[in-house]
Amino acid sequence: MWYHKLLHLQSRFQNLVKKGDMGQALHLSNFKSLFSLSIHWCHTASKPVNCTWHQHEDHLELQYANTVMRFDYVWLRDHCRSASCYNSKTHQRSLDTASVDLCIKPKTIRLNETTISFTWPDDHVTRYDLDWLVKNSYEGQKQKVIQPRILWNAELYQQAQVPSVDFHNFIETNDELKKFLQNFLLYGIAFVENVPPTQEHTEKLAKRVSLIRETIYGRIWYFTSDFSRGDTAYTKLALDRHTDTTYFQEPCGIQVFHCLKHEGTGGRTLLVDGFYAAQQVLQKAPDEFELLSKVPLKHEYIENVGECHNHMIGVGPVLNIYPWNKELYLIRYNNYDRAVINTVPYDVVHHWYTAHRTLTTELRRPENELWVKLKPGKVLFIDNWRVLHGRESFTGYRQLCGCYLTRDDVLNTARLLGLHA
Repeated sequence: MWYHKLLHLQSRFQNLVKKGDMGQALHLSNFKSLFSLSIHWCHTASKPVNCTWHQHEDHLELQYANTVMRFDYVWLRDHCRSASCYNSKTHQRSLDTASVDLCIKPKTIRLNETTISFTWPDDHVTRYDLDWLVKNSYEGQKQKVIQPRILWNAELYQQAQVPSVDFHNFIETNDELKKFLQNFLLYGIAFVENVPPTQEHTEKLAKRVSLIRETIYGRIWYFTSDFSRGDTAYTKLALDRHTDTTYFQEPCGIQVFHCLKHEGTGGRTLLVDGFYAAQQVLQKAPDEFELLSKVPLKHEYIENVGECHNHMIGVGPVLNIYPWNKELYLIRYNNYDRAVINTVPYDVVHHWYTAHRTLTTELRRPENELWVKLKPGKVLFIDNWRVLHGRESFTGYRQLCGCYLTRDDVLNTARLLGLHA
């Protein structure tokens, strides 16, 4: 329809030009706006909408909300939200994806104010909300941050004055739990104060957030410097910055620390935002950042102490990113537990050592080190996928308890409270 109108207006324009009436020609109604349309783009809305589409041989190109998107036709059929294709009560797909013709194309495409619909060769109709397509398109996801974060060094974190939450309010009210989780998601660490210094209350606190992840160390671990396990943590020695359980195929997501007693000196806890350090590497040496995100390494834990016999191996790069938006979501850094490097050829190894040195330099900058003194009643939660921890050496008797939390369940709790996680 618009095409015929264009031809009509063009004919009138040419006649006016021939007559020398340029003023009337230039003011011809809607002529200028129609020239901005490409003849290859379709606009079938019943009412004006800022959306255009182009039907290619194997995909649909859609321009809407300042985003140019491309959708494979099989994808459009597979994601149909009609009652016969999708169970809205269980939020699960009912359509058998393997039944969709891989060469499928829509017979007709219709666009109205807020939706676009496709009629398929079997006359099934699929309708999509335009905003839903923007949100779920590859192009939309490339622009979207999965997990908003505030990166920090010691000064930035101290300036932020992130508040701790009170144990009683944390247990009793969802508002305090939500506040705690918001801080944790943004900064990767969070504190709860006034916790009774017992293993039982520490467990109660942890269960308020998530399911506790049982590992080779048990469900709730309780340790001193008695070297009862084959790990340097069970000594009085200083520990350099690291993330835990790098030797698990999926490292533990959240770590909980509670110092129940310390009769001595030293023992401060070191915290470093690994994502902040990685961001510095990305800005200064992007090729090295990329290498650290691609080279797979083995981490290993071998234990033969008393009745504890374990041999764990985890494989993955130091930096883990989402491929579609390059967002960093996991740092796997532990020089104690890194195994023999035998997963890459020799000509890559030296480049990897150079990149690793660059990252280590950033992680060890004094300005990036946040030191805190754990004491009875103050519980620390650490995002083990982001924040590295360590400690200075100590003297005397020191007693800690803690546990690991399942990351999926922490994020589940946050989402149920309305947080972006």
